[in-house]
Amino acid sequence: MKRPRRPLFLARIPYRRRRLRDAARLLPVFGAFLMILPVMWSSPGQAQRVTSGDVVYFFLVWVLLIGAAAAFAPGLSRGEGKGDEEDD
Repeated sequence: MKRPRRPLFLARIPYRRRRLRDAARLLPVFGAFLMILPVMWSSPGQAQRVTSGDVVYFFLVWVLLIGAAAAFAPGLSRGEGKGDEEDD
């Protein structure tokens, strides 16, 4: 007996939930890049000094990452739907 064919496209809610999980997985990578950015924009001959602008930048990035994680949290805390199983 043949297996029933799975639909070609996912339903809207599981699709968005998967994309939200993907974005949450990339958030630490994006945050690490933003934290390293001030080191990359300083000139090579200049001594590595932490200025007040760098400190403000780090705290702003930190607050924005917390805000983004808080925005992702409600969508990630919902239970898995019936159509959201993966067969890998």
